[in-house]
Amino acid sequence: MCGIVGIINKSNKPVNENDIKKMCSTIIHRGPDDEGVFVNDAIGIGMRRLNIIDLQTGRQPIHNEDKSVWVVFNGEIYNFKELREYLIKKGHRFYTRSDTEVIIHMYEQEGEKCLQKFNGMFAFAIYDLRKNKIFIARDRLGIKPLFYYENNDKILFASEIKAMLIFDSLKREINWRAFNAFFTLSYIPSPMTIFKGIFKLDPGHYMVVKNKKIKIKKYWDICFEPKTDMNEKKIAERFLELFEDSVRMRMMSDVPLGAFLSGGIDSSAVVAMMSRYNGSVETLSIGFGGDIGAYDDERKYARSVSEKYRTIHREYEIKPSDFDSSLIEKIVRAFDEPFADHGVIPNYFVCKMAKENMTVALSGLGGDENFSGYPRYLGFYLGELYNKFIPEILRAKIFPRIVESLPESRGGEVTINWIKRFIRSGGLPDAERYLNYVNLLSSYPSNTLFSKDVRKIIENQNYSLDYLSKYHTENAQISMDKVYYTDIKTYLPDDILALTDRISMLHSLEVRVPFLDHRLMEFCATIPHQLKMKYFQPKYFLKQATSHLLPKEVIKHKKQGFVAPMSLWLNNELRDYAHDVLLSKPKAPEFFDNKAIAEVLRQHFNGEQLNTSKIWALLIFKIWYGIYVNV
Repeated sequence: MCGIVGIINKSNKPVNENDIKKMCSTIIHRGPDDEGVFVNDAIGIGMRRLNIIDLQTGRQPIHNEDKSVWVVFNGEIYNFKELREYLIKKGHRFYTRSDTEVIIHMYEQEGEKCLQKFNGMFAFAIYDLRKNKIFIARDRLGIKPLFYYENNDKILFASEIKAMLIFDSLKREINWRAFNAFFTLSYIPSPMTIFKGIFKLDPGHYMVVKNKKIKIKKYWDICFEPKTDMNEKKIAERFLELFEDSVRMRMMSDVPLGAFLSGGIDSSAVVAMMSRYNGSVETLSIGFGGDIGAYDDERKYARSVSEKYRTIHREYEIKPSDFDSSLIEKIVRAFDEPFADHGVIPNYFVCKMAKENMTVALSGLGGDENFSGYPRYLGFYLGELYNKFIPEILRAKIFPRIVESLPESRGGEVTINWIKRFIRSGGLPDAERYLNYVNLLSSYPSNTLFSKDVRKIIENQNYSLDYLSKYHTENAQISMDKVYYTDIKTYLPDDILALTDRISMLHSLEVRVPFLDHRLMEFCATIPHQLKMKYFQPKYFLKQATSHLLPKEVIKHKKQGFVAPMSLWLNNELRDYAHDVLLSKPKAPEFFDNKAIAEVLRQHFNGEQLNTSKIWALLIFKIWYGIYVNV
């Protein structure tokens, strides 16, 4: 695992090697083991390396036989050994044992079509001196990040935004459409970033820079085409074949390797498969100490899996005293742009703990998207039945009055809040209804939180239209499949995977995700949604397919998301801090209406409305602005 950077000067002015090194120094956490730079006139590339495979000879940048093609690479190509054998038969000569060199020779052999050959997670940049072009690509699902920037003088790219912010010519102006998206979703979806002029390369896309111009093309997408010619047993057999192979491939490593074990079905299934190839898998779990209200402690389920497969198991308990303002600022710096999924807190600690004994960890991420695991999927399905069978007068007048009068839980229990969201969105068309389920501000008119000046700015910067366009894809015909597609294109890469990458890399830890093998994803897109969620039971198919692998209590217990008890913390340990940051005289320009924010806080603290996500997003944005813009 690494971090990569690059500079392309449009003026043909030679790249200063020290600029490449400065960019690399900002992301040393992504690769503390080594640094490499290659500069040729107006183009320079560099990288920081975390040693995983070929520790002795895998130093980057890596080149071909005559040094006419160079590459910097972040990620892993899991099928590189098979590809290497194929390339050797084609006459290519290798000087390393690394997967990085396979990228170079496959590019020589196949050109831009080489991307179709790779199974892995990656962001890489190939500098082809013969054609005087840069070929930059990002993996199909967006597991690894890639950012780029262009002005009249240069093109920059990097694994993290901070590497490009070393240049004074890059103005830190806010992208107001991204601002709007952040306060809708809690993250900023691709290709936008919070900074005007800086973009994410979309997952499944590549970029070619030639003659000082950028061209971006899609090379992969997922298509939902449910097949009914296989029975449930045959589907389960094929899934297990693909899943086992995916886990096996992701166990290759020249450094210590283990797994996150939450006690849920996804991570437990990963550990079960790992145990077929390693009799002493190292696993670790996180729990929350103190009075955590409605938040279940899943460590007992993790222990049952550990006992079944005799893993080397460790646990860490997060206490309120572990979490303070300095940690929030550290997390904000890790993302470079506002990011308000408070699942980042347990992820921070599990990665910190993992790094003590391993350099690579396998995770169960992706199981929810593949097998209808999120509660909002069940809510969406129930919403279709609600609109179909419940009379309009009840949906429009009676039920809303009843649910709005219900008090929220002070302990973080979200059931009442979910019911309110469900009723408020009940009469909307499918796409708008789903957006309301994921909208941070759905229970509070969004424009009232912002100052009059900001309201004017964002009037024509409504991100909702971009989000809805994902739902209206031609790659899925059934409403439930459209929801899965939307999440795979937004929430998965720009929230879940962004969180995993930044926090794991902050600790110089590599995380691998077997459920996101593209072959497995494509197969899961052919499974009818009626199997994924059957009898109103999320993950029905996955539970049935893995029932012989896992303890019964793991299969049967209620899903618990890997999130912090943030509502409880905001009511207690973080209450004064949140109040001070949000309502004190701001260091930044006044973007918000303090009266509206005070009302959001009052509602939350009094138990009238669960405003956890809104408060956390406001808090994160103000801290981010003070660090990155008001400098």
